[in-house]
Amino acid sequence: MSNLRRKLPSSSSLFVFEAAARCGSFTRAADELCVSQPAVSRMLSRLEEHLGVQLFERVRGGARLTDSGSILYRRVQEGFSTIESAISEIEARATGIETVTLSVSTAFTTHWLMPRMRRFNERFPTVDMRYQLMSGRIGGPLVDVDLGMRYLESGSLKPADSLVMPEIVLPVCNPQYLADVVQGKGRKRVPALISMDNQDRSWAAAFETAGRPDNTLVFSDYAVVVQAALLGQGIALGWLNVVSNSLCKGELVPATDAVRVTSRRCCLVVPGSRPVRPVVEQVRDWIIEEMHADLLAIDALYPHLSLAAVLKNTP
Repeated sequence: MSNLRRKLPSSSSLFVFEAAARCGSFTRAADELCVSQPAVSRMLSRLEEHLGVQLFERVRGGARLTDSGSILYRRVQEGFSTIESAISEIEARATGIETVTLSVSTAFTTHWLMPRMRRFNERFPTVDMRYQLMSGRIGGPLVDVDLGMRYLESGSLKPADSLVMPEIVLPVCNPQYLADVVQGKGRKRVPALISMDNQDRSWAAAFETAGRPDNTLVFSDYAVVVQAALLGQGIALGWLNVVSNSLCKGELVPATDAVRVTSRRCCLVVPGSRPVRPVVEQVRDWIIEEMHADLLAIDALYPHLSLAAVLKNTP
């Protein structure tokens, strides 16, 4: 640590550097730090002079990291994240409350997690759950969260990634819609199809009738897609990690037996820059346990779908 002090003009220079690198602007960094822009510029010039390398390229409208600056920023981020986690753990020990932040879709949160929050709170009475929600397709890096749900190709899982289930999808609708429209005598009504925008609609071919106009509801948020199916507005393609709770309760039913298992895996992943706390591991394991219980319950309701076998045979 004493060696690090000799390598820096001051300890505060790292905070100024991190803010400028993250904001991409000395002016925005100054606003965040409540100092003047010249003060930020002087501090970073001293840091560059002390290290003997250029950390930023001054460009129109901001500042861009050089290769050396990118190396330092990555390590500073990791160090600050570790320190932040340690402080949070200390605070949790003092208050008895631990915060866990999930990066998940609005659909998963609305239709799978919220219905079982009472069970979650009973299991984790000292956990304060926070959410980073995505309304469209889930993806991207994990930033400022403890745990994220992501779809990964089966061959790309890392040791820290935890498999929840394979990606399993099947058309679903509410029971009344199945009886009145999908299985209705004479099929007088063409089933309405509910989908995400830009979604592959090859699954819908089984419900389209030649010579009939296409009847489709399109939404940008999958939570709304599922809600529309629950309300009897049509048939939606159901991702089991979202609709499993509704299938277990009978609020949704399979519209066909056309179950599709893809090469992707629904996983719970942790950021590489943040140490995994025991409570995060416990929350992760609870989600996986609950999801597997759902799949076994659906398998009991619809054994011909062979979901238990799919789960058992997934590497």
